Amino acid sequence: MLDLLANNQLLLLFTVIGLGYLIGNIKIFGFQLGVAAVLFVGIAFGAIDNRLALPEHIYVVGLVLFVYAIGLQSGPGFFASFQKRGIRFSVATAGIIFIGAIATFLIEKILGLSPASASGLFCGALTNTPALAAAVETAKNLSANLPSAARDLNASSPVVTFGLAYPFGVFGVILCLFIAGKIIKSKEPMESRLPIGAQESEVILSRTFRITNPGIFGKTVADVLRPMGDPGFVLSRIKKGEKTDIVEPNTILEPDDLIVAVGLPEAVQRAQIVFGELSPEHLAEGTDGIAYRRIFVSNKALVGKPIRELQLHRRIHATITRIRRGDADFVASADSVLELGDRIRVVAHKDRIEEAAKYFGDSIKSIAETDFLSLSLGIVLGVFLGMIPIPLPHGLTFKLGFAGGPLIAGLILGRLERTGRISWGLPFNANLVLRQVGLVFFMAGIGIQAGHGFSATFSKGGLGLIAGGALITTAVTISAIFIGTRYFKLPMPAIMGMMAGIQTQPACLAYANQQTESELPNLWYATVYPASMVSKIILAQLIVSTLLMF
Repeated sequence: MLDLLANNQLLLLFTVIGLGYLIGNIKIFGFQLGVAAVLFVGIAFGAIDNRLALPEHIYVVGLVLFVYAIGLQSGPGFFASFQKRGIRFSVATAGIIFIGAIATFLIEKILGLSPASASGLFCGALTNTPALAAAVETAKNLSANLPSAARDLNASSPVVTFGLAYPFGVFGVILCLFIAGKIIKSKEPMESRLPIGAQESEVILSRTFRITNPGIFGKTVADVLRPMGDPGFVLSRIKKGEKTDIVEPNTILEPDDLIVAVGLPEAVQRAQIVFGELSPEHLAEGTDGIAYRRIFVSNKALVGKPIRELQLHRRIHATITRIRRGDADFVASADSVLELGDRIRVVAHKDRIEEAAKYFGDSIKSIAETDFLSLSLGIVLGVFLGMIPIPLPHGLTFKLGFAGGPLIAGLILGRLERTGRISWGLPFNANLVLRQVGLVFFMAGIGIQAGHGFSATFSKGGLGLIAGGALITTAVTISAIFIGTRYFKLPMPAIMGMMAGIQTQPACLAYANQQTESELPNLWYATVYPASMVSKIILAQLIVSTLLMF
């Protein structure tokens, strides 16, 4: 069997991927390794027989696809996280991860690790594969002038230490969260520390108000909402006398009109202050020929454009109230940018619904198709960016490489959404598939390569490396819990979600969701995830380059 695998690289690649997925689906105390198991299977195969090897371009192609897809998906959230209050959470996230980097420097001095090994330990302790990819690429770039054996060692040693630190990076965090949950619960009931409405904060409400505020009588909707900027709610229907119609910017508000506002609870309360009293009579959809429909956005000409540019009230006499992206629903606003594959809730007259569907595309087949022109162009830009040499002290140069370049290009292009006629985004499902394919190719390729030196690395201090990784994980976890409780005054479900996001670890998020029915873990996971992902990738590269200089 080993002879067969050694002589057939394609068979070897998919054997490792298949076995990895099989093992990753095995539950251990209710948890699964998931796709990370592909890495461990690759290490095992490489350690069994040095003849088992894959071409370097296998994991390079996987790496580029993986990090570019992550960049496209995280771009809008990453840049949005620096706006308003989000900057505090992003800075705190980066600071917590920096504590892990400091701990890594200390452990490197104590154990006498190589820069590449220390960086891999950091990535494994924080369970971040993109950061590992960046560390491997940086180690290779900075050792380009060394003999081939030394280059291979620098490329494989981060993967070995990553594999040693990874298990505690998952189960150690869960253990720390379990203990912290018991301590915090014993001091103060968790429910008393929840912000008002936290449990319902993601529930989108539809409420009908009777216009009784004399300050808005005779004014248009645009005039009333303009001073509020983004009110957080969207107006869909209005009833004047016996006639119900779609709300438009030039709709005039008159006493006793009934108007429907859609938004989160806090925004709906704000709407009540603006319009008047909550009406016992709700304007249900379907009244007077008004209907709604979920429509797929598959028209590429609309992708990357904010809703305000579509001028739906003039074009179709319709409005968008909600957007479903992936598994999440959110309230539409004039500034909401449409992405390929979004499912939008359009409210219009029944005889205009089909026109709206045709306008937005509403084709599932179309959203499954990937625009390979924009995908290829974006990756080319990322690769060129990664090739630019950045001067460092002591005559060294640093390159973003195949990990950093495509990631930064993806973040920027994902934020831009569209440049002229080119739409950079990918349908959510296509992005997810591309990301997964790239990830398993990278893990299989780099895992097998690392397996060749696994025994030697482990024999030189494997237990010490495991303990070192555990210390990094513990330092980061305790810091996150302390800052979350003392500085942000967060309830335990939110802290669990924040820590899962800092670890970028779905298993930790699954544990957090098991402990509460609140949406807070998911909310905080999404809040800190972009800043955490980018911070770890940057710090992983800095650890390698800084330690090599000193």
